[in-house]
Amino acid sequence: MTDRELQHIVTKARDAKYGEFGVPSTGEKLAAALVLNRPDWLAEMHYTLAEAIERVGPEWLALIPKAARELEYEDERAAGKA
Repeated sequence: MTDRELQHIVTKARDAKYGEFGVPSTGEKLAAALVLNRPDWLAEMHYTLAEAIERVGPEWLALIPKAARELEYEDERAAGKA
C-alpha cells in the first residue's frame, strides 16, 4: 500500500462522484462505488458487495476507508465546516 495507490483511488472516486468516470477499469469503478457508498452502482455493474470486495483485492480494500474519509473531509472543507 502506498500513498500513490491511495491518491489513485481518491482521484477515481472523485471523478466518479462528479460524473467524470472516463475509461476506468472495472476494479477502479468498483473501488469508486465502495468509496462513495454507492451500492446502486455495484448493482448496475452486476456485482454484489461481496464480489466487489473480492474484485478490488485486499490491498485496495484496505485503502477504501481512508479514501472515503479524504473525500468526506474535502466536502466538509468545501462547505466551510472544517
